This record gives sequence, C-alpha cells and structure tokens, in this order.
Amino acid sequence: MVLPIIAYGDPVLRKVATDISPDYPNLNTLIANMYDTMNYAYGVGLAAPQIGLPIRLFVVDTAPFADDDDLTEEERTFLSNFKKTFINAKITEETGDKWLFNEGCLSIPGVREDVSRQKQITIEFVDEQFTPQRLTLTGLAARVVQHEYDHIEGILFTDKLSSFKKQLIKGKLTNISKGKVKVDYRMKFYKN
Repeated sequence: MVLPIIAYGDPVLRKVATDISPDYPNLNTLIANMYDTMNYAYGVGLAAPQIGLPIRLFVVDTAPFADDDDLTEEERTFLSNFKKTFINAKITEETGDKWLFNEGCLSIPGVREDVSRQKQITIEFVDEQFTPQRLTLTGLAARVVQHEYDHIEGILFTDKLSSFKKQLIKGKLTNISKGKVKVDYRMKFYKN
C-alpha cells in the first residue's frame, strides 16, 4: 500500500527516532508499504519519519543509480542489487574524502542541491528478522544510506547546506511546508 509522504515542516522529520523491538506491530506490512511508497514516488530510499513514524527504520533500493554512465561494471552490478532494510541502525564510522553529489528528498520535492558527504561508512543494524548486520559501503550506496540515516537522526539534507544556499531555497521550503507544491505522489502537510 502506498502511504502519504510527510512534507517538510512537520515536526516528525526533526525528531531523533527510537529503536524498535521484534514485536513492533505489523512490521513486515510496514516494511512492504515503505518499499511500495518509495517505488511509487521514484525514490531510492525512504525513512519511517517520512511516513510519520519516529522509529529507526529505513529502506533503500539503489537500482535506479545503476544506469549512471560514470560507474564501473562492478559498481553498476552492486547498485542494481542493493536493496536493503535497516532497523535500529547506527553509523559507526565515516571515512574517506568528502565528495559533492546533487541530492533531493521525497519530503522536500523540487529542491535539489549539492551535498558533501564522506565516501565510506560502516553501519550496524538489524534486518527484518532482527539478525545483527554490519556493512561497509562506499560511493553512491554509502550516500543513500547516509541520507536515510540522517532522517532517523532528525536531520535533513538541507541542514548540510551553506547559509547562502539555505537563504536561496528558503521560499521553496516555506511553500512546501504550506502545501504549495506539485508532486506526482501522495503527500501529507503539517497543520499548525
């Protein structure tokens, strides 16, 4: 089931999310709905706060990036198969040179900006069966995970922009928070 995506301006996007336990109600259905919602909106990642739940859960599917011409065959193969659910995640290490990449966010439609992130991360989490996992990721996969991880920490990609860039997009952000934006997917706007 496709769920509405929470728009910029809703306080749930600013909360540090809480861990969940294996008995979280209807977890498998929630995860399936998150993948449906992400795919419907043509996203590569979706965090639970983006559907109104302040819990440490996000999903990623980097297959759309596999078409990038600048990738090696190994990178292309990895990205086309990197589809994963992260529960109770914690980034334990960020290393490598920082690099810029143009990011967007389903909760902030129509806004894309270059964001600097480190090239490699190590992340610990549990999967859908609550089996502990540890992954080291680089490049675009690391970037997508960092972006979604930020969501469960109450951070948006716009927070990482310079004061000048923030000033330039202020009007767009205000319009999004007021529901004055056109999107091809369902959104839910915060009412004060």
